Amino acid sequence: MRSVTYSMGVSLDGYIVGPDGTFDWAAPDDEVFRFVIDEIRGVGVHLMGRRLYETMLYWETADEDPSLDAPLLEWTALWKPLPKVVFSTTLSTVQGNARLLSGGLAEEIERLRAEPGDGDIAIGGATLAAEAAALGLIDEYRARVYPVLVGGGTPFFPRTERQVDLELVESRTFSSKVAYLRHRVTRQAAPDV
Repeated sequence: MRSVTYSMGVSLDGYIVGPDGTFDWAAPDDEVFRFVIDEIRGVGVHLMGRRLYETMLYWETADEDPSLDAPLLEWTALWKPLPKVVFSTTLSTVQGNARLLSGGLAEEIERLRAEPGDGDIAIGGATLAAEAAALGLIDEYRARVYPVLVGGGTPFFPRTERQVDLELVESRTFSSKVAYLRHRVTRQAAPDV
């Protein structure tokens, strides 16, 4: 069964965007960017909300920019054909290899898990990830933790009142001191009836 993953850059105090709405502190260096490129190779479909979709829209035509270097062109070549599902109640159309949904996150994930296919079901954006987490749909949290405190903003982890037990399955530290932490959600087996 395909895993649902949530992977983003996050400040040490737990935010993906600071209180001023910026995330320039999360710009990856070459080593971290290479890691992100390799990670996207394992994604079969990317689910996102409107804000992340609008942020990532640049990459739909980035290959037309003659100033892009080889790693950015490689990222674009992977991102552009990747199937995307955009959850929004305000957009009426989407571009590229994307389709628009206005609701039904759990149903969409169930449908995608049932389909034959390779690659993870990646969730991008804190709001959509919070909804998926509240429904117990996230299988792995993948955080690239940047050595910065931003003091507030949009949290990486949803603020819920339920405990989620995790198992560390991978970690590494890059030369830039960014730490990668990959945790799998531990699920209790259903009792035999």
